[in-house]
Amino acid sequence: MALRSLEELINRQEPGWALVQEWMAEAKNHVEVLPADDQARQQALLQIQVTTRSPMGAIVYESGGLLVDHGWLRILGSGHPRLPRSLPDWTREATGMDPLEAPYVLIADDVLGGLFALDSGYLGDHGKVFFLAPDTMSWENTELGYSDFIYGLCFQTDLDKYYNNHRWPGWQEDIKDLGGDQAMSVMPPLCLKYGIKSEAKLFQNRSRKPIPMLESYRLFLDMNQQLSGLKDGAVVMFDPGQ
Repeated sequence: MALRSLEELINRQEPGWALVQEWMAEAKNHVEVLPADDQARQQALLQIQVTTRSPMGAIVYESGGLLVDHGWLRILGSGHPRLPRSLPDWTREATGMDPLEAPYVLIADDVLGGLFALDSGYLGDHGKVFFLAPDTMSWENTELGYSDFIYGLCFQTDLDKYYNNHRWPGWQEDIKDLGGDQAMSVMPPLCLKYGIKSEAKLFQNRSRKPIPMLESYRLFLDMNQQLSGLKDGAVVMFDPGQ
């Protein structure tokens, strides 16, 4: 299939960015738009081959990325010093494959390293967004397409409820200097029960420190592979005394 040119990818009659701006105006969560570099956005759009009529193409072309809820969620665009990972470059770095051939496209992540991926067929539901969650280390189907993911989950959802006690007291202060190419590593991982009796004490006796996002990605995939070998319903217990 022949690749489309920049002129073919940029839609000036029905730009999707206007719709994304409407969504941001209605958003219940704070959204910060990182400005796009002209050369970077052109390169990123050519790499993903999605027109700017679509919200994905519009976000990649018109922004360096979007920071939601004071940076808890990072929606990937064409890259910015505060989010130095473009959508196509990050997908290529993480999967080792071109975005057009990769098993999924990495579109967003959270500060805990949770990954949001648009399935290309590998995860079992082509075109839907899957979440590799920090507390389960399993790919969960959100049953949302890209547009519904951006508007519904990122902009409209109460993220305190969505993350269900995975935000610790003072998290805003802790992540304000976290780089866009970093994740907050929690050890032992949240998917391991750590002698706790209450979700309210989920972070008790766990350490937190920034690590490179690529290191976090590899850790999540490794944990996913290890835990997928367990029977359904099995729980890994971590004894802090050991």
